Amino acid sequence: MFSKRIFGNMSSAGFGPGISKAKLSQIMLEILLQLPKGTKNLKDNIVYNMGLTGQMSTTRDINEAWNQTKKKAAKEYPETFVLIDRGILHWNDGSTKVLDKKISTVNFQKLNDLADIENCSVNKLISKLIKSYEKGKA
Repeated sequence: MFSKRIFGNMSSAGFGPGISKAKLSQIMLEILLQLPKGTKNLKDNIVYNMGLTGQMSTTRDINEAWNQTKKKAAKEYPETFVLIDRGILHWNDGSTKVLDKKISTVNFQKLNDLADIENCSVNKLISKLIKSYEKGKA
């Protein structure tokens, strides 16, 4: 029978799994890709599927690995996952189309330089560019 107290005592006595956050993140990403589309409570399901590794890892390690996993999943698999709002990972239901996965470093630098010249954030600058484009098209 499973007893969380036993694992807690073992963990505080120094018998942790000894796995780095990067390795935990890699394991989480592999499990995340295997979950059926539309699964709710992604983090809980992933930790459950990690088995003993997930149970023996500290909450701090799991949280840091989950934050890394969310960023990796959204960056490497944008057609499947979307990172929105306050860093919440969602399934991409098709409402967000990924037209360009990467922006070149040269264009990214130009965008940042232009935002500095205009004294605004890159997000506001892009909003202004889109509005200007739409006005010119109409």
